[in-house]
Amino acid sequence: MTIALGLGIRAGVDAGWAGPAGDVLYATLMYLAIAFVLPRTGRWQVAAVALSVCWAIELFQTTGIPAQLAQVFPPVRLLLGTTFVPLDLLSYAIGVGLAVVADAVVVRAVTGAAFPRRGSA
Repeated sequence: MTIALGLGIRAGVDAGWAGPAGDVLYATLMYLAIAFVLPRTGRWQVAAVALSVCWAIELFQTTGIPAQLAQVFPPVRLLLGTTFVPLDLLSYAIGVGLAVVADAVVVRAVTGAAFPRRGSA
């Protein structure tokens, strides 16, 4: 669902919000992917890794390499982006933060625990 929302965001959202909304969803997807690969890892560790990866990819854009790769193989643009935008760093933090909250809510709903820990159920 996150991938479909991320890819479809440009069609349904004002152009000014499409970029930040896509970045929030990208960070959420990164959180989900890391949580899936490391299921017994605590949510704050998953969040730290997800945010670090998102920020590293954004900073990698300053090298120009992602833009060059996207010229050769356009789908790379979806994974690496092409241009550094400082506001994206904030969007990623918001996306990961929302993912942490959603993770806690879902685990609590499933387990009924007052202070659930991801991976302990």
